[in-house]
Amino acid sequence: MKTIYKIGIAILSGIIMGSAWPVHGLTPLAFVAFVPLLFLQDRIGDKEHPEKGNIYWLSFLTFLTWNSLTTWWVWNSTGLGSIAMLLLNSTFMTVVFWAFHFIRTRLYQNKGGYFVLAVLVLAFEYLHYHWQLNWPWLTLGNVFSHQHTWIQWYNVTGVAGGTVWILVSNILAYQMLKAAFFHNKKKYFCKYATALVCVIIIPLVVSKIMYFSYDEKGEDLEVIVVQPNLDPYKEQFTLSSSEVIKRNLSLAEPLMTSQTRFVISPESAIQENIWLPDISKFYSINKLEEFIKKNPQSAYIIGISAFGPVPQGQENDFAARKMKNNNYIYAYNTAILIDSSNTVQKYHKSRLTPGVEMMPSWFILRPLANLAINLGGTTGTLKRDEQPRLLCFDEYKAAPLICYESAFGGYVTEFVREGANMLFVITNDGWWGNTPGHKQHLEFSKLRAIETRRSLARSANTGISAFINQKGDIIEQSAYWEPIALRNKIKANNTQTFYVRYGDYLYKISVFLTALLVLMTIVNIIIRKK
Repeated sequence: MKTIYKIGIAILSGIIMGSAWPVHGLTPLAFVAFVPLLFLQDRIGDKEHPEKGNIYWLSFLTFLTWNSLTTWWVWNSTGLGSIAMLLLNSTFMTVVFWAFHFIRTRLYQNKGGYFVLAVLVLAFEYLHYHWQLNWPWLTLGNVFSHQHTWIQWYNVTGVAGGTVWILVSNILAYQMLKAAFFHNKKKYFCKYATALVCVIIIPLVVSKIMYFSYDEKGEDLEVIVVQPNLDPYKEQFTLSSSEVIKRNLSLAEPLMTSQTRFVISPESAIQENIWLPDISKFYSINKLEEFIKKNPQSAYIIGISAFGPVPQGQENDFAARKMKNNNYIYAYNTAILIDSSNTVQKYHKSRLTPGVEMMPSWFILRPLANLAINLGGTTGTLKRDEQPRLLCFDEYKAAPLICYESAFGGYVTEFVREGANMLFVITNDGWWGNTPGHKQHLEFSKLRAIETRRSLARSANTGISAFINQKGDIIEQSAYWEPIALRNKIKANNTQTFYVRYGDYLYKISVFLTALLVLMTIVNIIIRKK
């Protein structure tokens, strides 16, 4: 086979996967997207008649194409940094596929062993949720966010179940085509075709049954979400504090009723450089307290950019920032709750965006720390909370998910295990412009609602604000780039799903199996050398 054909096949695989991705993709393509790449691996890894070709660079073309087609919009916010992100993430994925090729050829002589791909991909996705270069946006199971009635069983498996579904379907589809076109074995073709149909149809049927039979749980409460629509490039950081808070409160005020329990404004809506030890002295906070005095039946949740002192002895903390006066401070991306009790509850964003809010603390990358976001005249990594913190009002316990955190299903379950009976997402998606970015971000919130069976209210600055029920249906949403407030009812549910109770068990099993496969491969190499 000519090299140009191999390159074309590799790129085709990436195009198919990109064409399946939300929000305008054709989702069923995900079930066959990796078939061309599996074909290349099979031909190159064939022990008897191997094709010439480098599976590493061919698979890199696949993953670079997929990453570029689905996350090109990151360029709008990070510029040249987006190129580094695309190259890094494509490289990580390529290493995983190359490892599959290496283990399959070493342990299974390229005959069988396809399960290794699923094990390694799951292990990589788990790593991508937890290490300092986290970027779980392209977790395979996310592809079904636009078809949420297909994956109601995510309340059992989490998004990892979708990843398994895709990989198993692709492997069976390739085996079916291989039997038909390369081996001319009708018996095997029928076997794999039947298996493929069952693997795709049975989860679909189960999900549809779950969707139509599920009754939402919990009592109703009224929530208002505010979308102030402050342009992050022109207004959000230049308008006066009085104008910013006025825009938020003036949108919420006409919708207030005696039944309103929460009012939610977006991430970093207040850019007053709040000094946390003196938080009650700031103008924006005082205006919020005045608003609550008029509406004591409600609590107000809003995002702020905040600062605080570094405790003595912790000056070497990677997140500590040295000021010109030689004092050390922390910078935070924080959600606060203000109610009539005159106390301010706080949660500091924990899952930080790499390269924007956080740089890896690894020694080799430390010089890049100053490229992180600039807040209040200082740069560096934000300080984060080490554990989930709920924002509570009366008997209601909310998980305050700040922007990027809503892409982390396993982390969201930690809030629910702590007692959260609803999910609130506060975000600022205007950095990406009118691209698929803010739409994909909204779609991922539907997955969190299904996994936890929690109603979700979403306040976006310049993205899309919405209410989502426990089945993942968007029951109301705003338009993009529109100053508006929405009022609706959600349910406060206290029951826990199987996925909430047991977390990312599929991912953890895959990590164990990956370690076992690596050990077996090493032993195999040693034995062959001897």
